Amino acid sequence: MNYENTKWIPSKEYYKGLSLFLNISWIVGKFILPQFFDKVTSPAKWNAEFKTGEKYPLIIFSHGLGAFRTMYSAICIEMASRGFIVASVEHRDQSSSATYYYKEKPTAGDKKNPPALHEEWIFYRKLKPNENEHLLRRQQNSIDVQKIAIMGHSFGGATVIETLSKDPRFKCGVALDAWMLPLSDEVYPKVHQPLLFINSEKYQWASNILKMKKLIIKGRKRKMITIIGSVHQSFPDFTFLTGNTVAKYFNLKGSIDPQTAIDIVNKASLAFLQKHLRLSKDFNQWNPLLNGKGPHVIPDTNVDLTAGARQ
Repeated sequence: MNYENTKWIPSKEYYKGLSLFLNISWIVGKFILPQFFDKVTSPAKWNAEFKTGEKYPLIIFSHGLGAFRTMYSAICIEMASRGFIVASVEHRDQSSSATYYYKEKPTAGDKKNPPALHEEWIFYRKLKPNENEHLLRRQQNSIDVQKIAIMGHSFGGATVIETLSKDPRFKCGVALDAWMLPLSDEVYPKVHQPLLFINSEKYQWASNILKMKKLIIKGRKRKMITIIGSVHQSFPDFTFLTGNTVAKYFNLKGSIDPQTAIDIVNKASLAFLQKHLRLSKDFNQWNPLLNGKGPHVIPDTNVDLTAGARQ
């Protein structure tokens, strides 16, 4: 059976949203960004048949600020290949670079000829001058799901924690280089489920790590590891798709090989998910990663926390 190839950036509107997020002119962005990404496809098939006959665990994946649903395909496709259903959501709260929904055109219709649908686009909302970022991101950080596990990067990492605090039906969460600013203090004591923090070496800072430490409570199953040589953009796909010049300008690559970094992310996540979703898999072969044992990984954090303690 023939299936369509999946474009990594499925519509030109995402370039507009990325231009807003990157603070570059849309006139410039619509010509330059497609030069790098327009022909990129994901190793996944659109409208492929679903393999029936089994029940599969489900992961909800929440993207980072200014991102979109396909930007983490290196993680989401790996999780799907390991037997998970992965729902990579695209938030409509103006925290994604762009997203859309279908809306009826304002024309008359009847049962035989219903009104046509058109795409209604929502673009990234930039912070206004003198606007309180904490209040804005608190308003945007909302998700109502009723599934099993949740993963997310950066702002999506905060969404992981917020969701765990609100819905006990989630069994565990994986927060990738979480940005803790959107979370309010009352969230922390409400998170009872197992939680894994996977951090980059170069992004984190003391006050942010100290907020994560509020969740590391005696008697609750929490892990934190740091990938040495990695940066904040070692988690989304951009790290694989840009040359050294662009990568250096936008800080998209660290000193670690991008494939090595993403392998650590995926294997540590799979080991954690097997343990806390009680899966009958072989992912426990990567359990040492959860204790920070192995090349390019350390337990806990590389950040000096005394600076944050003095603030």
